[in-house]
Amino acid sequence: MAGEPQSDCLFCKIVAGEVPATLVRETETTLAFRDINPQAPTHVLVIPRLHYPDAASLAAGAPSVAADVLREAGEVAAEEKVDGQGFRIVFNTGAGAGQTVFHAHAHVLGGRGLNWPPG
Repeated sequence: MAGEPQSDCLFCKIVAGEVPATLVRETETTLAFRDINPQAPTHVLVIPRLHYPDAASLAAGAPSVAADVLREAGEVAAEEKVDGQGFRIVFNTGAGAGQTVFHAHAHVLGGRGLNWPPG
């Protein structure tokens, strides 16, 4: 059920403290940690503590938490000092878009040139 922890979800296990992660920030509604397979010098994931399978379902089911994820992504960029040079916030939604963990999350990427279009 949306919003409820899922026993088979890696990110729910990180939220619960069952799986270790290198935490960057945490709030009442979000958790930010370093990606284990970084694609840029700064690559931090910002997740809601609530389980929603993707960004679209998070926005529909808990819009205030979706806003918290975006706000925290900006805070991460500032703390990582990539906000001045530019950074990217990416939500992959669905397997065809490259989503591999089906718990909504934002990738904060920076610290190198990011070409357009991505892919």
